[in-house]
Amino acid sequence: MECSSRSSNFPSDLEYQTGFGNHFSSEAIVGALPQGQNSPLICPFGLYAEQISGTSFTSPRKLNQRSWLYRIKPSVTHEPFRPRMPRHEKLVSEFNQSNSSATPTQLRWKPVEIPETPTDFIDGLYTICGAGSSYLRHGFAIHMYTANKSMENSAFCNADGDFLIVPQKGRLWITTECGRLQVCPGEIVILPQGYRFAVDLPDGPSRGYVAETFGTHLQLPDLGPIGANGLAAPRDFLVPVAWYEDGSRPGYTIVQKYGGELFTAKQDFSPFNVVAWHGNYVPYKYDLSKFCPYNTVLMDHSDPSINTVLTAPTDKPGVALLDFVIFPPRWLVAEHTFRPPYYHRNCMSEFMGLINGGYEAKADGFHPGGASLHSCMTPHGPDTKTYEATIALGNEAGPHRIADTMAFMFESCLIPRVCPWALESPFMDHDYYQCWIGLKSHFSGLSMNEDNVDLQKGKPIER
Repeated sequence: MECSSRSSNFPSDLEYQTGFGNHFSSEAIVGALPQGQNSPLICPFGLYAEQISGTSFTSPRKLNQRSWLYRIKPSVTHEPFRPRMPRHEKLVSEFNQSNSSATPTQLRWKPVEIPETPTDFIDGLYTICGAGSSYLRHGFAIHMYTANKSMENSAFCNADGDFLIVPQKGRLWITTECGRLQVCPGEIVILPQGYRFAVDLPDGPSRGYVAETFGTHLQLPDLGPIGANGLAAPRDFLVPVAWYEDGSRPGYTIVQKYGGELFTAKQDFSPFNVVAWHGNYVPYKYDLSKFCPYNTVLMDHSDPSINTVLTAPTDKPGVALLDFVIFPPRWLVAEHTFRPPYYHRNCMSEFMGLINGGYEAKADGFHPGGASLHSCMTPHGPDTKTYEATIALGNEAGPHRIADTMAFMFESCLIPRVCPWALESPFMDHDYYQCWIGLKSHFSGLSMNEDNVDLQKGKPIER
């Protein structure tokens, strides 16, 4: 429906369409969608037809993503783009030695404080790490954001890649060209490359995490031996319905992220003037509490990949440019098993965040809003307190439910470089390594040798 004020008219009971990867259609005015063709000579109600493509025209049909938007004025109606001043110095989309560093050290950050000065989503966005290049259409970036004000008379457009936003504090009211989405902590939202959107903060201060993928889109993982059901169900993904703004908006600003730099263009109308649309290239959201986790029911510990919500694949089977993995509430029941995640070195790199509660492998120091990075082949695992508490229970530990928690991981086959402001951050936990220093040897060679014989020398052991 028509609305002149974006944030003041955000209803609490927004309508959504359901499904992942479907071909959707929506119209705010009945009859606004052309019938029988995409680009008629004259569209209903005098609207303009405009296509937005998320893949090349010649991509295979099963991979092709595009949508048709029917709008009051086309998005091309704006003044030339100019570099946004002052420059946003903390956004990166091409990672090299000039702007980021390589380090194999385990890194952890405490929750970042909300800024005191007025800061919207764009200005509150900053890159932590990443790899590859948006110019070369291969790679990823991991950002965080802290904001305390809504975007005013402006919209953001990311030409570099898709955004996967994980709010940790404060709801987001997100207006897109396809319609509106309310995203709460515990939910995620995916804003595809090229879509214009605006972020309002109904609860005031907000904080969260953002993963950005260059050159490929997120999809549901294959289930393999799990079968037809489980993990994230396609029907639980929600897509907005058409909604539009009309009327004059002098000085409206489009902020475009292009190659990691920000550019602005002025226009005299809202970009959210799409009266109807159809297609399969759309923004969408997902409630993480609807995830159906699987776990071991007898012994040993499942690999974290069993908790993959979405994946951005590479050309190499089974290897992801980026996996989004969660650690939700669940039961641990394995017998004779060290139940927290095992100690590990991984050819993949792992960035972790915590939305609420605690994380099972870190008894201390990892707080909601914080983050950690364990890069390629850097060892990591439970801290000393967690290890000692676990083995103290012995084999008599019964079933245990992990409750009131939601942790997540961005995992990539690429090796991330870390931005200098992340390494120099006052929220860097420089004592992170100490959580493992207390791990002591529990080795007892005698317990494995009933005859008290030194197996290496073949001689009795002197006591």
